[in-house]
Amino acid sequence: MGFATGKHALITGGGTGIGAGAARALAAAGAKVSLLGRRREPLAAVAAETGGRAIVCDVTDPEAQARAFAEARETFGPLDIVILNAGIGDSRPFLRTSRDSWNAIIATNLTALFDGAQLALPDLQAEGKRLIIVASVAGLKGGAMAAPYAASKHGAVGLARSLALEFARTGLTVNAICPSFVDTPMVDDSAARIAGATGKSVEEARKLLAKANGNGRLITVDEVAHAIVQLCLPGASGVNGACVTIDGGTSA
Repeated sequence: MGFATGKHALITGGGTGIGAGAARALAAAGAKVSLLGRRREPLAAVAAETGGRAIVCDVTDPEAQARAFAEARETFGPLDIVILNAGIGDSRPFLRTSRDSWNAIIATNLTALFDGAQLALPDLQAEGKRLIIVASVAGLKGGAMAAPYAASKHGAVGLARSLALEFARTGLTVNAICPSFVDTPMVDDSAARIAGATGKSVEEARKLLAKANGNGRLITVDEVAHAIVQLCLPGASGVNGACVTIDGGTSA
């Protein structure tokens, strides 16, 4: 039996990338996993693999997210671990960034966290409960050509730190995970944009992104999932309000 046996973990953006990796790791530790995301097919695949529940949900729609949380509770009971991971990115010069692009990134990467945290917190104010927000190293420093994304991730870090303080005496811990470039579909999209703008191949663009990490390679999904699991362990109850960087040394 794993440390999470019988616990209910809800993960937004659970169909691909970091969310899917976290779902697999927590299911392996015994958790029942509810997976929220926009696309049914990848969610269903991860749910079949983990014994979880796939719930199609656009987290930018607060009513849809509320229904999804209710469905998760109906399936597996009260929440014990919540990982707010859903996010999008973009990369373009600030003066060519549209208000629509800004709104979309803030809605997904920040406002949806507000809604998700408010939906989750009624269940989480007890010893051993965990709320983890997947932010980014972009939430700890500036980001040229990615101002909306960096702004949204700064907000995510600020939200995690604020909730950690506000709810510290309930037994809940709230932490932020701050990876750099991770080998996920989001990095694939970034590489494609770089290739389109520079004439480089997608593989050359991926290598450029990898070099931006301190260790010269892309972080793996499993490495991020491992950090998430560590924050969920019973012995991590003193880790609260932390920003766990997973960037190969970039922030050192």
